[in-house]
Amino acid sequence: MEKKVVLVTGVSSGIGRASAQALAGKGCTVFGSMRQLEHAEPVKGVKLVQLDVREQASIDDAVARVVAEAGRIDVLVNNAGQNLIGSVEETAIPEIESLFDTNVFGMVRTIRAVLPYMRARRSGRIINVSSVLGFLPAPYMGAYSASKHAVEGLSESLDHELRQFGVRVTLVQPSFTNTSFKMNTQLARNTVPDYDRERNLALGAIERASSNAPDAALVADTIVEAVLGKWKMRRAPAGQASLLAKLRRYMPSGPIDASLRKTFGLA
Repeated sequence: MEKKVVLVTGVSSGIGRASAQALAGKGCTVFGSMRQLEHAEPVKGVKLVQLDVREQASIDDAVARVVAEAGRIDVLVNNAGQNLIGSVEETAIPEIESLFDTNVFGMVRTIRAVLPYMRARRSGRIINVSSVLGFLPAPYMGAYSASKHAVEGLSESLDHELRQFGVRVTLVQPSFTNTSFKMNTQLARNTVPDYDRERNLALGAIERASSNAPDAALVADTIVEAVLGKWKMRRAPAGQASLLAKLRRYMPSGPIDASLRKTFGLA
């Protein structure tokens, strides 16, 4: 049986790094991408490539290198992403555009670069890392939640389009994860004092949830299942993410709303 050739974006830390290592440990040929390779720490069993999801030329070069070396790309794991905290009123349009450029348009650019190779082989999988915020939006994370809603809709449509070519798409929906939260999170620059109290409560709740959350290995296990296991449209890691997915599906909206506000410390 041939080893699967997997390209994982955003492997410098967190979920991407853990997933690339886990896939390599399962015998896959793994290429892991990051924006800057100059001072990159090696990832065991993973071949590193330079790739900036915001630049098409960078993506095209990386994909061409993987295909030249491995002959194909069986699986794309779209993990690269950013976070943004702030009320919708405080968040400037350029900040939202920058977030979408990475979380949504970067994903689209990378998908479009690998699809000609997958279509030619009539085989492939695309794993898009979304979030529980893609189905359960959080206060003061409106732009981020919107980007993940976009990923959810894009992925479902894409899966319908690609089945004819033997290519399937899966969404992985993690909850808070104990990763480099502060490094990957930006705050809206132009704050409005009226929001200070609630925004600070929400930010504290997010930081605590991230600090107390399981590490990235739990999400990596789910990504491995999405790559190697039976196809499913959505996969939520065990624990809080899986529970929230069930609650969103079966509980009335009122209790969910009240619980969310309590979690974030809002009146």
